[in-house]
Amino acid sequence: MKRIFWLGVGVATGVALSRKATRTAHAVTPAGIAGNVSDAMRELAGAIGAFGADVRAGMVEREEELTDTVERRSGITPGARPHARARRANG
Repeated sequence: MKRIFWLGVGVATGVALSRKATRTAHAVTPAGIAGNVSDAMRELAGAIGAFGADVRAGMVEREEELTDTVERRSGITPGARPHARARRANG
């Protein structure tokens, strides 16, 4: 029984090391490097997109704050220009 147990442990260890060596060897090949670079580029693109979305959300929030401040201090609603609406309606 001990021999079968140690044989199983040896086979499992050999398989694990073989798979690890194959993955490591593939990572050093041109195809593996290209895969790593493409994954990094995809991750960078996602991060840039998320950053842009955060910036846009912050801009909208700040614009609302500024609009509220202008309305409170002056009583005028920014963006509501009656002359521009009249010109558009008259065409």
